[in-house]
Amino acid sequence: MDITVIGTGYVGLVSGTCFAEMGHDVTCVDVDEEKVAQLSDGEIPIYEPDLDRYFERARAEDRLRFTTDLAEGIAGSKIVFFALPTPPGEDGSADLSYVLDAAGDVADLLVEADDPEHRIVVNKSTVPVGTGDRVEEAFADRGLDIGGEVDVVSNPEFLREGSAVDDFLKPDRVVIGTESDRAAETMKRLYEPFVRQGNPVLVVDRRSAEMIKYAANSLLATRISFMNEIANVCERVGANVDKVRLGISKDHRIGPHFLYAGIGFGGSCFPKDVQALARKGREKGYDFQILDAVLDVNDQQRRRLAEQVEDYFDGDLDGRRIAVWGLSFKPGTDDTREAPSHVIIDYLLERGADVVGYDPEAIETTKETFGDQIAYADGMYEAVEGAESLLICTEWHEFRRPDLGAVREHLENPLVLDGRNLYDPARMAEMGFEYHSIGRPSYAPETNQEAIEAAIVENGQP
Repeated sequence: MDITVIGTGYVGLVSGTCFAEMGHDVTCVDVDEEKVAQLSDGEIPIYEPDLDRYFERARAEDRLRFTTDLAEGIAGSKIVFFALPTPPGEDGSADLSYVLDAAGDVADLLVEADDPEHRIVVNKSTVPVGTGDRVEEAFADRGLDIGGEVDVVSNPEFLREGSAVDDFLKPDRVVIGTESDRAAETMKRLYEPFVRQGNPVLVVDRRSAEMIKYAANSLLATRISFMNEIANVCERVGANVDKVRLGISKDHRIGPHFLYAGIGFGGSCFPKDVQALARKGREKGYDFQILDAVLDVNDQQRRRLAEQVEDYFDGDLDGRRIAVWGLSFKPGTDDTREAPSHVIIDYLLERGADVVGYDPEAIETTKETFGDQIAYADGMYEAVEGAESLLICTEWHEFRRPDLGAVREHLENPLVLDGRNLYDPARMAEMGFEYHSIGRPSYAPETNQEAIEAAIVENGQP
């Protein structure tokens, strides 16, 4: 099947590559000439595990092409996917200008081509409820027959950065929003190879499909903020959030997912989507109080480590070297949008700290934000050299099992503030660290040097 994907951002590039992997001929369209040239030369502008392997194979077999020419991109295509940004506006609502402009451009080209071939236009972008109606209007206003020449479908994505390729190739469900039986059957055939393990393809009305995406992300974000509130109370009452999490996760009504305490959520989806759903509620006269609280808690939580290190030094961070491990908003990606680490770095810089950061993949994307305002280390141990504190912001695998003896040796002051609860607090204290995590007890650091050295030998990796 000939498929067009408009937009070569994170969702568009992963979607186009994975459709090509399943044997479809895919043309990706983007207005960014530099990005299209880069992709046409085989260079991927984002980091996503396994994407390069499928991308290279699809290009080698000429199933994946890139262009800036929209007319060329949609020529002969049966399905046109919109994978365009919907950034938040100043009022928190989703900016639909990219989606609606694309709809108008595609409609104009179809009218100009005078091609009666039926096409399906698919919103894969995360869009507010009712957006499909507005896209449909763009085609109807130009005289195109809705249902005859064009059907507009909602097909929300549920990709997790860091495992997006696997999520696309083996989805736990596919949601198709349409009232057209013909469009539904075509979309089901398209996704049939992806759900051979028996996971469902859900065909619902278009507005419900649009709502499903926002509801899913908002519920996950709510679980994160709730557990962070539980963690904050645990610290005050002497409980351990890890044990609380284990106890509640065994309740089949709750389950184990998204119950880890930390320093809040970030990325391109959760903050934007929660904000947009809350805004949509207000537009319709409904005050979505839970979502407002979710965002407020998250804003506070993302500052936790910075406020802790400031308190430790009695409010004096001027000139203090602070190391930050983890710059991406989560492991497995170089995406730094809304990353808690960036909120923390902003806070530290405003108070005069000298920040040095390290991340396995997100150095370049962090430079786009901070430039030379902070220093960048080539390795995790280089980052802590001479630092007065280490802040852990992202749970990359290499941070889980470091040589803690080397960390302690390089730190000027053995203070570790762990925003992802990677280490055992008692062991860290045995090794002479002053160690603070989220929602768990802190232990006084060991001061006997012989005991510290023995602990390092025994527990060099926590």
